[in-house]
Amino acid sequence: MDSWYPVGKALFGSRRFNPPSVPTQSAPARTGSVAVADGRFTTLADRYQGKRFNSPNDAVLKSNGDLYFTDPPYGLPRTFEDPGKELEVNGVYRLSPEGELTLLLSDIEAPNGIAFSPDEKTLYLSNSAKAQAAWLAYSVRPDGTLGLGRIFHVAAPWLRTRAGAPHGIKIDEHGNLFGAGPEAIYVFAPDGTHLGSIFTGVPTGNVAWGDDGSSLYITAGPRLLRLRLTTRGAAF
Repeated sequence: MDSWYPVGKALFGSRRFNPPSVPTQSAPARTGSVAVADGRFTTLADRYQGKRFNSPNDAVLKSNGDLYFTDPPYGLPRTFEDPGKELEVNGVYRLSPEGELTLLLSDIEAPNGIAFSPDEKTLYLSNSAKAQAAWLAYSVRPDGTLGLGRIFHVAAPWLRTRAGAPHGIKIDEHGNLFGAGPEAIYVFAPDGTHLGSIFTGVPTGNVAWGDDGSSLYITAGPRLLRLRLTTRGAAF
């Protein structure tokens, strides 16, 4: 494992990208910052069109250095109804290495997890809103903006009997999606077929590849779990 990136409530690991600093989003500060070795922080972005972010949550790095991240309001005291919420949207953004910030999506109620397919031609997202809970897939244009989106797999059937909602996402070397969600990690093939679930018994927030890429780290309630698999993360 070369790098761990703590982002909001998430952890995402990568062997492909190994910068000397650690990106992190802080919900109380509502910024996207970089923590360097001595513990100091440098803000990458904290506003869109002059208005402060809600609470940047999950992020993924593209191979060209672009940082894609979600900005739901879960870090605000009253979340969606918080009087301090400055942005009307709960957006999905792209931050270029040059510092250019682009709003890519504004029509998802609660964007949360985010990950690229191995060829970076598809961007996966999770929507944690109870009424619209699902994993989504968007085509990625050559310029890095997003094309048509579709529902990759709905989560409603599991929400009826289990606690939680779709959260963090990771992709393996074969393009399979591992999605944290209601009391489990849900595993889907690239065509959206549900291959199976890794049950945790509690609302499950996030996943990350680690070690040699075949360890899956899982945040489940108060626990941090590790599971050895026969597949590896796409970034390894």
